[in-house]
Amino acid sequence: MADKLTKAVTSNGLIRIYAVNSKDIADTAQKFHNTMPLGTAALGRLLTGAVLMGNMLKDEDTSLTLQMHGDGPLGRVLAVANSKGEVKGYIENPTADLPLNRIGKIDVGAGIGSGYLSVVKDMKMKEPYIGQVPIQTGEIGDDIAFYFAQSEQIASLVALGVLVDRDYSVKQAGGFIVQIMPDCDEFNLKKFEKSAEKITSVTAMLEKGLSNEEIIREVMQDFEVEILEETDVCYCCDCSEERMQRAIISLGKKEIQDIIDEQGEAEIVCQFCNKSYVYDKNRLEEMKNEAKR
Repeated sequence: MADKLTKAVTSNGLIRIYAVNSKDIADTAQKFHNTMPLGTAALGRLLTGAVLMGNMLKDEDTSLTLQMHGDGPLGRVLAVANSKGEVKGYIENPTADLPLNRIGKIDVGAGIGSGYLSVVKDMKMKEPYIGQVPIQTGEIGDDIAFYFAQSEQIASLVALGVLVDRDYSVKQAGGFIVQIMPDCDEFNLKKFEKSAEKITSVTAMLEKGLSNEEIIREVMQDFEVEILEETDVCYCCDCSEERMQRAIISLGKKEIQDIIDEQGEAEIVCQFCNKSYVYDKNRLEEMKNEAKR
């Protein structure tokens, strides 16, 4: 069954809510990258956050990249999502591991470490939008909320969770983002803040079997909400033979000749799905002839 993302708004139009069940997305990423539980939790959370933010993009063929540049053992963690509900990700050190934190949970914050979160939005304009904020906790949800507050001036509650099973597969994954609209009055803001104190963890709600709509109603229990739409989302890598060949051709004649002389063939491995593309000497010669410089 495909992962689903659900979008809702309070009946007064002052607060909007996005919720996603991302179990298949996180599990697919775990299998592609062969991550240990620490990497599974970190990458799964970032992919969940990215697919939620991708749904906020208004135009078709637009995309965003979330990247955690931390000094923790996981290294760089990256997720790319588009407006169609597709997301893919990469983790620099998938086998990094750490002891559980003081409350017995996977220590994603320590795995990420200190550094910065960058958000790149490709809106198909001349230059992409780039936002960057210091990492607050490394737990990813807090850092995305801080980005929204600092770079987009939107007060947000971001909750992301991944529950890893004993066999290292993903047992549960999902998240939600609640965003307060600029015209929200003090009364409704305080009302939401009070109800937010009663929210349990995302994974606890998923373990109970709650659907996206039920999670939204649980989170917004003091408000009337209207469900706007539900869409399919998935882990989807768009690498292709054509794209990999373009990458080699873009190296230029000299570099391609160096590869021919030194290695005799070229192998490119996609960082998002680990698919391997191998080109022999004859194909490299053809690509060298196609290169413009």
